[in-house]
Amino acid sequence: MSVAGNPVRTVPREQAQRVVYRIHHQTRYQYSLPVRLSHQVLHLTPRELPWQHCLSHSVEIGPAPQLVRSYEDNFGNVIKAFSLDTDHTSLDVQADSWVALTPRGQPQAELAWDEATVLMAYHGGQPMPAGMREASNFLFESSHVRIKREFIGYAAECFARGMSVVEGVRALMLRIHEEFVFDPAATTVSTPVTEVFANRRGVCQDFAHLMLSCLRSIGLAARYVSGYLLTEPPPGQPRLIGADASHAWVSVYCPGVDGAEGVWIDADPTNGVFPDTSHITLGWGRDFLDISPLRGVLIGGGQQSMQVAVTVLPGEEAQGLQLSI
Repeated sequence: MSVAGNPVRTVPREQAQRVVYRIHHQTRYQYSLPVRLSHQVLHLTPRELPWQHCLSHSVEIGPAPQLVRSYEDNFGNVIKAFSLDTDHTSLDVQADSWVALTPRGQPQAELAWDEATVLMAYHGGQPMPAGMREASNFLFESSHVRIKREFIGYAAECFARGMSVVEGVRALMLRIHEEFVFDPAATTVSTPVTEVFANRRGVCQDFAHLMLSCLRSIGLAARYVSGYLLTEPPPGQPRLIGADASHAWVSVYCPGVDGAEGVWIDADPTNGVFPDTSHITLGWGRDFLDISPLRGVLIGGGQQSMQVAVTVLPGEEAQGLQLSI
């Protein structure tokens, strides 16, 4: 079944230096016994942002459900939900998106981080501006993010008194990048962030949860961002289809002062960079559970296996390619 998503949009001409990507995200489940009933939720639609436009988006589902609903969650992410009520022993979901990005530039926020925490703290009887009220959803613990003294201590070495939010975020991002080892075998989706902190090993999801734990522990609002990253093959080798993966990073809120609107600052601790035109944003939430690409419940199925293949291609390389595996 093909599910049409966002219609094709024209990007304004003044958005110079734009880059276009095609993203193909395929998830396949195989079940040892028939599944009698399956309810699934997809977070696979790229967000519309000032620097990002979703030119087109479609989803292919097999076996085909009778109905696919689209709606927004509490964080403004587009969700597609469907149910299968006939017996099936496999499920194949393929999302295909074309996205245009323009450069964001370096993040700009001169407010001192300790002033930001005072502004974000609860003050009885004083209403918060809308932006701060929305950001306050990301101040607290969640399923994969903890507020603990050891995270305060770790972050404190990066956030000197009076340092700007941007510089503190940069220092913490680079410290995690330098001190933690990327090791896909070290963790699973359920590994506690305290264990990641102790072992100094993990993947992008773990490093995002760790950085969020540090930021929220010192009083800054920060959210988990899910998306994709353009990776380059080794010199002289072709780009492999299906060899990419979902990516995760963080976004930190810096409130405005004197009526000015606050800004969100994205930071990628896995790569030690402020995201720009190589990072494609799907959506955000308090942690991974809010924005996992595919989640659901089912009746039956027995043992199951999952295969995920992601391909991110520059637009000029993607024309006419068959990307499913």
